[in-house]
Amino acid sequence: MADNPLWHQRALVQQIDGRAFINGERVWARSGQQFDNHSPIDGRLLGPVARCDGNDVDRAVAAARTAFDDSRWAGMAPAKRKRTMLRFADLIQKNAVELALLETLDMGKPIKYSQSVDVPAAANCIRWYGEAIDKVYDEIAPTAADSLALITREPVGVVAAIVPWNYPMIMAAWKIAPALAAGNSVVLKPSEKSPLTALRLGELALEAGIPAGVFNVVPGYGQEAGSALALHMDVDCIGFTGSTRVGKQIMQMAGQSNLKRAWTELGGKSANIVCADCPDLDAAVSAAVGSIYFNQGESCNAPSRLFVEESIKERFIEKALAMIPRFAPGDPLDEATIMGAIVDETQLKTVMGYIEAGNADGAKLLAGGEQVRKDSGGYYVAPTLFDGVNSDMRIAREEIFGPVLSVLSFTDVRDAVRQANATPYGLQAAVWSANLSKAIQTARTLRAGTVHVNQYDGDDITVPFGGYKQSGNGRDKSLHAFDKYTELKTTWIRVG
Repeated sequence: MADNPLWHQRALVQQIDGRAFINGERVWARSGQQFDNHSPIDGRLLGPVARCDGNDVDRAVAAARTAFDDSRWAGMAPAKRKRTMLRFADLIQKNAVELALLETLDMGKPIKYSQSVDVPAAANCIRWYGEAIDKVYDEIAPTAADSLALITREPVGVVAAIVPWNYPMIMAAWKIAPALAAGNSVVLKPSEKSPLTALRLGELALEAGIPAGVFNVVPGYGQEAGSALALHMDVDCIGFTGSTRVGKQIMQMAGQSNLKRAWTELGGKSANIVCADCPDLDAAVSAAVGSIYFNQGESCNAPSRLFVEESIKERFIEKALAMIPRFAPGDPLDEATIMGAIVDETQLKTVMGYIEAGNADGAKLLAGGEQVRKDSGGYYVAPTLFDGVNSDMRIAREEIFGPVLSVLSFTDVRDAVRQANATPYGLQAAVWSANLSKAIQTARTLRAGTVHVNQYDGDDITVPFGGYKQSGNGRDKSLHAFDKYTELKTTWIRVG
């Protein structure tokens, strides 16, 4: 604290409001129930949060339905709706210090990245979809001279969005921005582990001019507020980001209720394949290490399986081990820290359990493998690297969601691809090779929604994000996200 007191001082005076945001107002749960929100950085109590349940969800959905039916937002001129979304993005940037602080206190990521990544990315997402509002056109189909056929996109209605705790603001923006831009009303349920920035976004949206009832935020537990949204008969569409296990439950609940559209972005076990003819070994090492330990490894697209060609593996690991000390966990409120706290004790135990499994299965622990900064009162795990991993080990098969890198070797890239595809997941992958023909052929055979070539995670809002297989259905980001939140209508008109 003595080295960087500014953010600690801000944290001491930061006002925390855990009330839900429904129909333009901050309200407690009707039941009066609350839950305590503790920060993973040091265990401090941030404050009480409304424990919303089915009654609160009913209230939020009713507000959203009324707002949709009277067209206070959907009926607004596109240019005006665009200007409102741009003001929303501006307000996110204007309140960047507060939002970054809330994000770090709530889920433990370094303030360095809450400021430089999460807040700008959320604002950019809102702005990008706002700009798209008056630039996406409908269609006219070819017909005979006596007819006119219109193909138009219309908002689906009331959209529920359930987002995880690892990137609270960014994940919320990925869902609400295209849904709002299309003219829908939205009910957002943030994770109970990180509700604070979502609640603040509700207030900023209202301040920007998004009418009351159009955007609502209900914090609470998944089995109470989340399931109520998934089962609700007046929710037209639900977008979910989280675990594959819960995603399957969301799909089932959507089907057993009103057959609402259900879109999911789920788990991953992304493969990063580095061939001996990699054009820049240092860049490959930096990307492999930086991407797995970024955000404490709590990323669904983290490249947790590293396949390195046998002839360069020793040199690769030597360079990786030299980098790892830079990622030693530190105080998340210190701007020099680049790896922060695990989100809570439950996730800490999960990560440590996988490390124990790696040791028990015979993997070779080369770095980390222990809980650190125990005297802080928070939850921290040293950046961990296992060598000698094979595809049968749990650490190579299951999503860990922590700073654990598993290194596997290969001699034939086709075998690496076979192992990379031998997973229920298919979210992201990468291949490094100076031979572009080999790189392109490999990219084509990798069963993943995004494949990076000679880089990792360098994409942006303009391209879709989502997975194959049990990594989910539908796509976030890009204009393709509108597909999830709109209905196609054909209007066939007889002329003359």
